Amino acid sequence: MKILLINGANLNMLGTREPDKYGNKTLKDIENEVVTRGKELETCVDVWQSNYEGEIVEKIQSSKGIYDGILINAGGYTHTSVVIRDAISAVNIPAVEIHMTNIHSREEFRHTSLLTGVCIGIVAGFGEKSYILALEGLVSYLNKGFMS
Repeated sequence: MKILLINGANLNMLGTREPDKYGNKTLKDIENEVVTRGKELETCVDVWQSNYEGEIVEKIQSSKGIYDGILINAGGYTHTSVVIRDAISAVNIPAVEIHMTNIHSREEFRHTSLLTGVCIGIVAGFGEKSYILALEGLVSYLNKGFMS
């Protein structure tokens, strides 16, 4: 099984960006934990990050036929990007939306996600552990452990 982990804008700043909200771990630290947990689940996880919306769209589009699932933390694009939503919908690959913070307890503009409607699930509010929970949920889904 192959899963693609996509991280969007500003997530490359983890570890130094608002540590009171996002913790002290870097994106690389989190990615390494996800890849390690993936191996334990007999799943290959490829990681990728971009600050550019169009690159994220192209990465999603190019994943068709290569990946069985997508994990995505689109960062701020979650609340603004119709094109990322459309790309997820177009490739028809099960995707899980990830947020380190609870978007519903933050600023009102963060309460709306344009991606949720095209994802099989969402994990939010558990800091870096949101990534592991999302991975475990997606692997279970792909292994037919439960249905959405």
